[in-house]
Amino acid sequence: MAPPATHELTLPGAMLRRGFWLYVWRVETASGDEWLYVGRTGDNSSPHASAPYTRMGQHLGTMKNQNALRARLRDRGIVAEDCFAFHLIAHGPLHPEVEKVDGALHADLMTQHMPLRDEVGAYERDLAAALSEAGYQVLNTVKWRHAGDPDRWALIRTAFADHFPKLRDLV
Repeated sequence: MAPPATHELTLPGAMLRRGFWLYVWRVETASGDEWLYVGRTGDNSSPHASAPYTRMGQHLGTMKNQNALRARLRDRGIVAEDCFAFHLIAHGPLHPEVEKVDGALHADLMTQHMPLRDEVGAYERDLAAALSEAGYQVLNTVKWRHAGDPDRWALIRTAFADHFPKLRDLV
């Protein structure tokens, strides 16, 4: 075990805002490899859309149904605690979380939530595919059947290209 050390994490306050976000984890492993994990906020089974900060802890936690990043690393024989660094790049919110009105039925909230979730899910799929096509090592494949808006997708791809420059080579 490594001796105690002091570390620093800087978190922009905006990353606490709930809503529909896209994010990419950039993981630097102890061996010097770099892996990406693409995700989104906006639940499939409830009308909730958490903040990227919330997903950050879940992805690196130990709850089996919430820690997809940790699980994908483990699938490749990578121990999260042995990684050099985790970088979270989040873009959003693309939509605010559906407002929870007192007395609203779950089904009514889901009716409002699902079109937003479906759109952001399309961008999540497209971002994972574009990063992979650009030559980045992506830990996950996103399967999603819905479509997003092509003009909005172009803006999202441009925003992520600031952090992943090889995306600029895709047209």
